Amino acid sequence: MPIESGSCASARQAKQKRKSHSLSIRRTNSSEQERAGLQRDMLEGQDSKLPSSVRNTLLELFGQIEREFENLYIENLELRREIDTLNERLAGEGQTIDGAELSKGQLKTKASHSTSQLSQKLKTTYKASTSKIVSSFKTTTSRAICQLVKEYVGHRDGIWDVSVAKTQPVVLGTASADHTALLWSIETGKCLVKYVGHVGSVNSIKFHPTEQVALTASGDQTAHIWRYIVQLPTPQPTADCNQMSGEDEVEISDKDEPDGDGDGSSDCPTVRAPLTSLKSHQGVVIAADWLVGGKQAVTASWDRTANLYDVETSELVHSLTGHDQELTHCCTHPTQRLVVTSSRDTTFRLWDFRDPSIHSVNVFQGHTDTVTSAVFTVGDNVVSGSDDRTVKVWDLKNMRSPIATIRTDSAVNRINVCVGQRIIALPHDNRQVRLFDMSGVRLARLPRSNRQGHRRMVCCSAWCEDHPICNLFTCGFDRQAIGWNINIPALLQEK
Repeated sequence: MPIESGSCASARQAKQKRKSHSLSIRRTNSSEQERAGLQRDMLEGQDSKLPSSVRNTLLELFGQIEREFENLYIENLELRREIDTLNERLAGEGQTIDGAELSKGQLKTKASHSTSQLSQKLKTTYKASTSKIVSSFKTTTSRAICQLVKEYVGHRDGIWDVSVAKTQPVVLGTASADHTALLWSIETGKCLVKYVGHVGSVNSIKFHPTEQVALTASGDQTAHIWRYIVQLPTPQPTADCNQMSGEDEVEISDKDEPDGDGDGSSDCPTVRAPLTSLKSHQGVVIAADWLVGGKQAVTASWDRTANLYDVETSELVHSLTGHDQELTHCCTHPTQRLVVTSSRDTTFRLWDFRDPSIHSVNVFQGHTDTVTSAVFTVGDNVVSGSDDRTVKVWDLKNMRSPIATIRTDSAVNRINVCVGQRIIALPHDNRQVRLFDMSGVRLARLPRSNRQGHRRMVCCSAWCEDHPICNLFTCGFDRQAIGWNINIPALLQEK
C-alpha cells in the first residue's frame, strides 16, 4: 500500500507538471502576436541608420527565426512529456529513463528523427533568411551600374572642389591646395588650362552660366574671375578601368598615390592673371558661386560673412552677416535669386534677394556639428550635409524639421544633387562615395578597391547629367579627380 500510494502521488505530480506545461504553451501561443507587435514597436521607436524598408524586412526575418525556435521549444516539451509518461509506466518495475539515456530504443529513434527534421528545417530557414538579408543589403555598385571611366591626375596637392562647365565645350574644373585650378578634357583626361593667379590654396571653382569664364575662391582672401579658351583634343580609346579592380576595402599607403611630378599639367596653357579680383574679406574665402544670370557673385569666408558682388564693377553690394563661426560653403539657386550659406556654427542660412527692397534671411537648425555644405534642388528643397554624419532634406516652406534624414558612418563633405533624377552624391571622410535618393533610400556605393576609387578623403562631388561618358565626378585629397558613368535607369530599377 505505501508503494502504491507513492506511485499515485508521483502520477499526480506528473499530471500537474504536464498541466503546467500545457498552460505555459497556451499562454505562449496566445501572447505571440502581442509580443511580436511590442518588439516591433520598440524597434521602430529606436533611432536607426537603416532605411525603413530594410528595417521592416529585418523585423520580418527576425520574427520568422523566433517562431522557428519557439516551435523547437514546444516540440522539446512534447518529448519531455513522453519521457515523463514512460517513467511513470516503468516506475513500478524500478526502472526510469532519463533524456540523456535515450541512446537506444524507439523513443530515441523518434526524438532523433524529430531533431533531424527540425535541424534541417532550421538550416533551410536560415539559408532562406540569410539569402533575403543579403538580397536586401546587396550592393548596387556592380560594374554594369557604376563604372570608373577616367582619372584626372596632375595636381601636386589635394583637390578641394570639382565643377563642370555649363557652356560648350564642356570641360571639367578642379581647385587644389597646390594654389592652382586646372581645366580638363573629360573624354581624354588631358589638362587644357592651368590657372596660377592665386597665392593661396584654391578652395572652390564654378563656371559662368553662359560664358567661358571661371570663378575661383582662395585662401589668399580673394575670389578671382578669369577667362579661358580651350580646344578639345581628339578623344582616344578609354581602357576599361574595371578590368583592373580587385576586392573592395584594400588599404593603400601614401607612397602609392599619384605623383604630381612629371604630370601632363606642366605643358598646358597657363592663365596667370584674373579679369577681376573680388577683395573684401578678412579671412580665407572658402567658396564662391554665380547668381542666376551671372551678373553677380557670392563668396563665403572664414571671417564669418558672405559677400555679394557686382561682377562688372567688382563692387561689394551686400555683406551677409549673422553666422557665429566660420562659413564652410555657399550655393545659389539655379533659377531664382536665392543664396544658401553653411557654417561651423551647425546652421545654414537662406538669403532671399528676389525682392530688391527686402533681403530676408531664414536660419535652418538641425545638425549637431559643422554643416559642410547646403545645396538647392529642383523646387523648394535644400539638402544639407554635416560632420555629424547626417544629410538632411529640407522644405523651404517648413524650416522646423527636415522631411528626410540620411544617417551615415562618416562625416559628409560637399554634396551635389542630380537635379533631373533627384539623386544625392555623398563624399565622405572615409573615402567612400554613396548615392541616395531624396527620400533617404540608399541606391549605391561607388566601387573602391586597390586599383580604383579614391585613396584618401573624398572632398567634393559634381553631377554632369547630359554628358554621354561621365555623369558624376568626384575629387579627393589623393590629388586626383575621377569621372564615373552611372547607369541611372538601372540604378533606379534596382531601387
